[in-house]
Amino acid sequence: MTTSNPSQGDVDPAVREELARLRDSIDNIDAAVVHMLAERFKCTQQVGHLKARHQLPPADPAREARQIARLRTLAENAKLDPAFAEKFLGFIIGEVIRHHESIAEDTINGVASTAT
Repeated sequence: MTTSNPSQGDVDPAVREELARLRDSIDNIDAAVVHMLAERFKCTQQVGHLKARHQLPPADPAREARQIARLRTLAENAKLDPAFAEKFLGFIIGEVIRHHESIAEDTINGVASTAT
């Protein structure tokens, strides 16, 4: 696939300025998302340790189903594709379960876990 990409000199300065402004906003949002995910994983790590100490299973399918339904509703209300939101949450849940399994295994083996 080939596309025509005019050199920066051929683009109206106002368009370049608007593009830069929008990209700055995207960069700020991306940074916020990363920081929010980091905070979320700090909390889920604590959940994993609590589950491991009390020999609870790493996964909770009923909670996961409720969370997916809740997120789909939030996505619809926010005009975001609910299927995308579900895939995104599914990826996060998969990572959380993987971390919880690792924490549980480390707890059984007497190893201090550093997974987040």
